Amino acid sequence: MIISNYEIVSWYGAKGLKGHPVNHGGQRKFDFGTVKYVNAVHSSVLPDGTYGGNPGGFVITNEEEGTFYFAGDTALTWDMKLIPMTSPKLNFAILPMGDNFTMGISDAVLASDFIECDNIIGCHYDTFGWIVIDHNVAATAFETKGKQLHLPKIGEAINM
Repeated sequence: MIISNYEIVSWYGAKGLKGHPVNHGGQRKFDFGTVKYVNAVHSSVLPDGTYGGNPGGFVITNEEEGTFYFAGDTALTWDMKLIPMTSPKLNFAILPMGDNFTMGISDAVLASDFIECDNIIGCHYDTFGWIVIDHNVAATAFETKGKQLHLPKIGEAINM
């Protein structure tokens, strides 16, 4: 099942895939846990040029396993400060840090402060030339703030 904004769920629905639409600030309980749709700042166009709706991220909570935040592709946004005010304590967060199209390393460190999370998984980096990061610089930036950074290689699994 695809869980996303109305426009994305509708686009995939027309292709025969099932989904459940949510919108900013909306929250819904599913059999695996609760999903809250939160703000993100990014472009939002689907592969065929169709408007993809307002971009968002997700706070996902499962009472047995905890809570995590998937920021999606986003710039640093002041709205991230709302996450620790409106959600359970995060066990980890997935933050983009490729720069150029999303926030860079220093903004990702600041985002981790905004969301009050010390266990970060990086995403949206090293997949093509414009978003290659220096892994040592990234690790040092997070370590300096007392945070743990995971930078998985494409296809690599991380057990949290």
